[in-house]
Amino acid sequence: MKKLTLLLVLAMVSSGINAQIDKEKLSLAVASAEAANMKQLATYIWKRHSTATVNGEKKATMVTETSFDAAGKLQTKVIDAESAGKDMRRIRGRLQDTKKEEAADYIEKALALALSYGFMSKGELVDFFDKATVTESDGFIKAVASNVLVPKDTLTVLVDPKTNLFVHKSFNSFVGDDPISGELTYAPFSNGVMHGTETTLNLAAKNIVINGVNQDYSQRVN
Repeated sequence: MKKLTLLLVLAMVSSGINAQIDKEKLSLAVASAEAANMKQLATYIWKRHSTATVNGEKKATMVTETSFDAAGKLQTKVIDAESAGKDMRRIRGRLQDTKKEEAADYIEKALALALSYGFMSKGELVDFFDKATVTESDGFIKAVASNVLVPKDTLTVLVDPKTNLFVHKSFNSFVGDDPISGELTYAPFSNGVMHGTETTLNLAAKNIVINGVNQDYSQRVN
């Protein structure tokens, strides 16, 4: 009897916590905070250092300069790249190997998909929270949903309730029939603007892992 009473109490407490989180209100608050944050982030330019490994062996490194254009779209420009100790810019024009071209296309699609999880539209955010299971976890709001951007995918996010901004995202998704997974970590500048710090993308079917670190953020002078 005591055990049954305890279970009922725990169920009521759990139900109460979930009831306190209005998912529609949360989705609009997060979307609004993200839009305001993105407006400020768009004034920055930064460098992204990426390393790709295959079966644990480093195969390529790349440094890109990243910024948003006037339309708010993310733009990247390669400023340094090496593959297996060779300058990629010297060999790019001579790439005739079909497998290399297919691998490059595969990685490009995976990176584009990861970017889609990193920068979601207001409509995508509202839809995500609408179908998500939302709980409180270690002082953060945790939301988990499936079928977000790709059928059968899963996205898990942590939101800081003080700012309504993301502090971490992880996803399991697909490129074609191949499973991929990724993690995105965020941190604030001293002025409160939230920005991406590190990303990890695991392309399990190809045994490829791509680690990225965003550095050298600076505000553009108009």
